[in-house]
Amino acid sequence: MIQNRTPGLKFWPAALLAAGLTACTTLPDQGMPRMAAPPPRPASPAPAPADTEKSAAIRAYYTQIQASLLAQGRLRTDGGGQDTPFDARILAENFIRIALYDEYSRQDGAFKAGESSSILRRWDVPIRFQIHFGASVPADRRAADRARIASYLKRLSDLTRHPITLVDQGGNFSLYVVSEDEREALGPALRSALPGLSTQDVTDVTGMQPTTYCLVYALSDGDSGNYRRAVAVVRAEHPDLLRQSCYHEEIAQGLGLANDSPRARPSIFNDDEEFALLTRQDELMLKILYDPEMWPGMTEAEAAPVVRRIAQRLMGGGT
Repeated sequence: MIQNRTPGLKFWPAALLAAGLTACTTLPDQGMPRMAAPPPRPASPAPAPADTEKSAAIRAYYTQIQASLLAQGRLRTDGGGQDTPFDARILAENFIRIALYDEYSRQDGAFKAGESSSILRRWDVPIRFQIHFGASVPADRRAADRARIASYLKRLSDLTRHPITLVDQGGNFSLYVVSEDEREALGPALRSALPGLSTQDVTDVTGMQPTTYCLVYALSDGDSGNYRRAVAVVRAEHPDLLRQSCYHEEIAQGLGLANDSPRARPSIFNDDEEFALLTRQDELMLKILYDPEMWPGMTEAEAAPVVRRIAQRLMGGGT
């Protein structure tokens, strides 16, 4: 079994903001017609640097991982079907386990694995989603991934009825798509952008083990359960489907579905990697999370009867 790849926590603020500068000049009027200078050719984007030895090795490793998972019938993209039935009761139980429990807890300044009960968390402010691609990511892949992520964000916004927009700067939910070497060098940027991080917090990102495919951290407003900022990190070396799988899970978990459960099926919130992309049950869990009857800070005791009622309404009594 692949180890957990998504510490769905409530701690980090958004990371660096990018800003672009432009300048223009005006020629003085010399009182006579003149030939206009041909416009300069647009600069070609700088080619992505070649893989380092370390990055090439991890790229080969994840290529093999994806091939192995596909050979086992995993990384499904069908969203579930007749072989994965669920009803209102199962939907409610899975939601409670995924939205009201954490995979990790903070102990002695570091995050330790171990499930613990929590409160309901979700965003109460509009999400401004910003993507930071490392220089190692080729221009064509940046364009393709940006388009995919934009489409996914629209889908999530439609499901939750919560405003989510893709921005070029000023993001409060930041995604870093970086190579092995680029991720290892994120430490100074993280310390600058996120004051108060412990050495262990930074190491959790810069020292990600190969068994951690990607991760997301979210910051809530005190103990209110209101998310205000989040940061996700995805390895640029992942092959296409595995990388897209990371986008789907980390962004959705950053909305408030912070836990994973081996019982959740069909779902991406399950470490068995059976499903690569958001499933029908995952969509319904997002609907429950952002339903007007729910509110940030709810305990399991407060949420359970409301969740069961919403699940029954969404399922219409069927599967």
